[in-house]
Amino acid sequence: MTHPEDAGGHGYIHRKDDYLKRLRRIEGQVRGLQRMVEEEKYCIDILTQVSASTKALQSVALGLLEEHMSHCVVQAAAAGGREADEKVKEASEAIARLVRS
Repeated sequence: MTHPEDAGGHGYIHRKDDYLKRLRRIEGQVRGLQRMVEEEKYCIDILTQVSASTKALQSVALGLLEEHMSHCVVQAAAAGGREADEKVKEASEAIARLVRS
């Protein structure tokens, strides 16, 4: 699916390197979780690290959502019409997925 903002860049693009750095850190945390299980570490210690990884992913998701709302949704709202309705619906669905996770 292509989006009108593809030509002008996504809202997060000015922080792309920050997001990539955070995601690489989370990737390392998940690899650490795999090692903990392989090494049969204590359950509570593993769960603590799962919680930290989950919180880190949620932080990335919330940041991306904020960027989407302040860039993509605001631009669509300014344009009005069907595009605005679609962006608001898309954002609402994304929020619902985050709340359920």
